[in-house]
Amino acid sequence: MELRRRGFIKLTGAGLAASTLGALGFGPSGEALAAAVRPFKLAATTETRNTCSYCAVACGILVYSAGDRAKNAKSNIIHIEGDPDHPVNRGTLCPKGSALLDVVHAPTRLEQPKYRAPGSNEFKPVSWDFALDRIARLMKHDRDANFIARNANGATVNRWLTTGMLAASASSTETAYLTWKTVRSMGMLIFDNQARV
Repeated sequence: MELRRRGFIKLTGAGLAASTLGALGFGPSGEALAAAVRPFKLAATTETRNTCSYCAVACGILVYSAGDRAKNAKSNIIHIEGDPDHPVNRGTLCPKGSALLDVVHAPTRLEQPKYRAPGSNEFKPVSWDFALDRIARLMKHDRDANFIARNANGATVNRWLTTGMLAASASSTETAYLTWKTVRSMGMLIFDNQARV
């Protein structure tokens, strides 16, 4: 068989077309490739939007947990990434935010409040009810003992100067506003937000 230049170009084009169709999955190799593809690891997870807790930037994160949310089932966080729809970070995370999954699963992470009794040298786990009641009781005692209703000139000032409040930066604007109103209604003047620290 005599192969001329025009025939050679046609034969080369046909071979190129056949190999391209095979590479795109239209041949027998495509079926084998499709069978070897693993399912997407986040396909059966629950997505939850949250805020990164590291600093005052308040980047948005997406937390993916495995588990069917049944009554007695415990969900397990398997992946954390930046939220692409969040206006602050638009899906990006700093190195500390990227390591949030390690923080969540760290064996040294505190999962309940701990209390060290006066004179003791060790912290013991306590319930949230105990911790919150103790904080409220100590705040009430300090406010009752140190509240200043009037200054030296007799003007009403309603100040409480011996206790301060540092609010979290990951709170929403509404939560920060309510925290500020609550603290100010008690007369507390020393108040700041972590976003300024």
